[in-house]
Amino acid sequence: MILIFLGPPGSGKGTQAKMLAEKKGLPHISLGDILREEVRIGTEIGRKAKVLMDAGKLVPDELTIELTRRRINQPDCRNGFIIDGFPRSMAQAEALTAMFAAQKLNLDKVIYFRLSETEAVKRLLSRAGIEGRADDNEAAIKTRFEVYEKATRPLIDYYQQTGKLFEIDAAQTIEQVFQSAFSGL
Repeated sequence: MILIFLGPPGSGKGTQAKMLAEKKGLPHISLGDILREEVRIGTEIGRKAKVLMDAGKLVPDELTIELTRRRINQPDCRNGFIIDGFPRSMAQAEALTAMFAAQKLNLDKVIYFRLSETEAVKRLLSRAGIEGRADDNEAAIKTRFEVYEKATRPLIDYYQQTGKLFEIDAAQTIEQVFQSAFSGL
């Protein structure tokens, strides 16, 4: 099973991906987590990414595509995986489609976590207080939403045209979202 989770910042896609990955025994590929680890250990990619992430901007496509390619080529991904936080642009979506074609992988579903900006901001500010993430400040959140609207929202149409898009109301509780989105999987 190969799933992609899309949605605005704060929509709960990471939380849901972790829960489903655990339930199904699949790897959860969070590009945000991979990038934060690169920052933590101080790699060249991490240093470049930190400046952009702290400002709420997207990390360049060539870096995120390469990190994703490396991750899905690892042995634990042979039987499927859940991707969260990638793709975030049409260039990334097209690169991912090409990766899947080259490896003869079949995308099963794209789950779109629909959430209003107001609710997402509330969630992100709450998360900032709990986790202390530098990219969860008001200025970065505003930038992330502008970037999301411009670069990521077009992916909804892209994946809808494939017939693989499934939309979920992410304003529900964590348990309600999980039940309505994944009870049949």
